[in-house]
Amino acid sequence: MYALVKTGGKQYRVSKDDTILVERIAADEGAEVILNDIVMLADGDKVTVGTPKVEGAAVSATVMRQTRGPKIIIFRRKRRKNHRRTQGHRQDLTLLKINDIAEDAKKLTPAKPAAKKSRDHDRKRSEKASAESRRREKASSEKASAESRRREKASRKESGKERLNTTPRCGMNKMKGVELWHIKKQVVAPETVAIRLVVVLV
Repeated sequence: MYALVKTGGKQYRVSKDDTILVERIAADEGAEVILNDIVMLADGDKVTVGTPKVEGAAVSATVMRQTRGPKIIIFRRKRRKNHRRTQGHRQDLTLLKINDIAEDAKKLTPAKPAAKKSRDHDRKRSEKASAESRRREKASSEKASAESRRREKASRKESGKERLNTTPRCGMNKMKGVELWHIKKQVVAPETVAIRLVVVLV
């Protein structure tokens, strides 16, 4: 028993357990599809030709793989116009395995495909998890660095390592022809604290 089935604008002669490569069908791998556009049906000496298709007949098939055809090159050229265009193309195809051929489509009950997780869903979930982990790592590192800076500042305050700005100032007070330098403080031992005042007479 064989049938002439039409799909994707083309006709294919199929029998049970045959494998055919057809134009892309929107279905997941492992799903079962029903092809009901049957042009001709033959069972031994009995041949039924559709007008234009055999009413009620159907073919069930399983999607084995979603693939692509060979690469072809499209080259366009116009003479005397310096016009050249090159383009590549690969046609989307579906590999089908014929399960059964029936004169009555009601006898063919498509099986539900096995539940499997979508790749896009898994990819988005993994990207979200990685982004969340990176955010947590960044927050923890910033918190640790802030804590270390705070501790370092506190230790400097406790040990008295903060020094006064000893850069001499150049500001001058002019009072009655006398230039008086600002007082320069030096951080030394308490018993040897000295304040020097330099007076320059004009």
